[in-house]
Amino acid sequence: MGTNFYIRGHRNDDSPDYHIGKRSAAGPYCWDCKLTLCKSGETAIHFEKSKWHDACPKCGKLHMDEPMDHSTGGRELGFNKSAPSPKTGVASCSSFSWAMSETRFGEFKSSPPVQCCLCGNRYPDPDKWIENEYDELFTIQEFQAILSECPIHYFRSVGERFC
Repeated sequence: MGTNFYIRGHRNDDSPDYHIGKRSAAGPYCWDCKLTLCKSGETAIHFEKSKWHDACPKCGKLHMDEPMDHSTGGRELGFNKSAPSPKTGVASCSSFSWAMSETRFGEFKSSPPVQCCLCGNRYPDPDKWIENEYDELFTIQEFQAILSECPIHYFRSVGERFC
């Protein structure tokens, strides 16, 4: 289970030119030590038979109980509607599997804002928005906040079609 993200207007186009990648719930993570609680490490988080530590193996902090409306698993299921926020201690996290290359995403996100011809205010370029598979729109800044809940990044699928 996870959520796919695309360049706006290309939802469900799994070409790595438009498919940025997929966020997936990734279990308990020690945000202080920057360490997954998966006993086999980050590469095994999404394996069905993975075993998990009850506490951080480095600092000993226990995994706090998170209701579905606060956890990353709850975010994937649609229960957690809160804005992403910094976490501490042992709490849930997500991973992000990149389809788009860092170079392509860097070019995409570096677009300057556009200026409104009526009021003069500057806004994110509407052609540079990101959408997920559920038709929700995000600015680059909002997407980067989403990525802040994804301390684990996988680059093994860059350049490949996947969903």
